[in-house]
Amino acid sequence: MKYKELTIKYLESDQPTDLEPNDILLLEKAKEAAKQAYAPYSGFRVGAALRLNDKQIITGNNQENAAYPSGLCAERVAIFSASALNPGAVIESIVITVDTDQQKVTEPVPPCGACRQVIAEYEKKQGKKIRVTFAGETGKIIQVDSIESLLPLSFNSNNLQHR
Repeated sequence: MKYKELTIKYLESDQPTDLEPNDILLLEKAKEAAKQAYAPYSGFRVGAALRLNDKQIITGNNQENAAYPSGLCAERVAIFSASALNPGAVIESIVITVDTDQQKVTEPVPPCGACRQVIAEYEKKQGKKIRVTFAGETGKIIQVDSIESLLPLSFNSNNLQHR
């Protein structure tokens, strides 16, 4: 048996101005989207904004439901909307942030496991990496060049056995 080590490479910043101008705009759009989220149960509103290769920006926000598993995360709302409205478009970058009722979130809030899996699927589908940036309401911002940094050894279509 041989143990191996995975290394995660990411950028960390205390200032949004350290981001590329296009990603600063996405962060602003994600913040706007978060404020419009439907989160009456948790008060934890998440916003996502993504940029397509034609420079179009698509936003999404979390949508809660009294039957909790029936809700959907902001990232998946944005990605599925982009795919439904722009078949074949390539997602270049996605930014995720939050807006809360209780205390201010000062740590970056990364995508959940399901959203990581969806981002990985779209990276494979489009054959191009998607830059992922995430932030809290204030504080640090984290950015990775690809979901592979957040979901190494991911499950994908190569793992399916075709008969």
